[in-house]
Amino acid sequence: MRRSRLSQPLIQRPNRGDKFHAMPASTPTILATSGGLRRGSRTSFEFAPLLQHAIELSGVAGRAPRVCHIGTASGDQLWFNALFTEAGLAAGVTVSHLNLFPMPSAADPAELLLGQDVVWVGGGSVANLLAVWRLHGLDQVLREVWQAGVVLAGVSAGSVCWHVGGTTDSFGPDLRPVTSGLGFVPHSAGVHYDSEPQRRPLFQKLIGSGVLPAGYATDDGVGIVYHGTEFVEAVTEVRGKGAYRVTRDGGRREGGRGEAEGPGRDGGQAREERIEPRVLPGAS
Repeated sequence: MRRSRLSQPLIQRPNRGDKFHAMPASTPTILATSGGLRRGSRTSFEFAPLLQHAIELSGVAGRAPRVCHIGTASGDQLWFNALFTEAGLAAGVTVSHLNLFPMPSAADPAELLLGQDVVWVGGGSVANLLAVWRLHGLDQVLREVWQAGVVLAGVSAGSVCWHVGGTTDSFGPDLRPVTSGLGFVPHSAGVHYDSEPQRRPLFQKLIGSGVLPAGYATDDGVGIVYHGTEFVEAVTEVRGKGAYRVTRDGGRREGGRGEAEGPGRDGGQAREERIEPRVLPGAS
């Protein structure tokens, strides 16, 4: 009988002989963010502290870090790949890309990704991303990669995808829930919590009504670190921004200091507690 994910060893190193050269993190690690890139001075944009922190979490030392960018959520735009590569070069990072349009750019995506220190997933349509990944079996490949110690990270759709679900504009300008995430962590994700007005009330409503499980939300510039399936800390590349723990509460109570409440459809309440993130080096 196949063991459940939670009963498996923290790090499962694949038996791929000399093809596996990554510097694995000490435990399966995810950095789910609403940031990671910012406007550059000599390049169109640059790796911001959140993306740099993903590299730090991998534990890589003694060579250039290896980051693979997956841009499925935005349709594998080649112009964006070029700018991401340029930003990586400026940061001293070896960048590769796994494209799935019009066909997978690697004959063996697992081999490519297992050789990385970080997999960074860009923003866009999380609904389309999940459908295309599953069609190509990339959902199972990424689980293997995560369990092998390659850090999984990303922004927006590249944050929601690792969770059970979250809020999305994949279906139109009015946000809707997505509940078909990979579920590597058993929480929901709220992204762009302070910059898009529909995000916060809908995230609370979906958790209060039980459509989504309890989860974590991030203001722009903030990320959540998970080791295995457990929350470790919130980190930020923008001072003054916050992270939030949002849970379901069936009764109506006055929110305490640092807490807020919002009603769900069935009368349940979503309780929000602010988490002060650790400020990363280089934060603005």
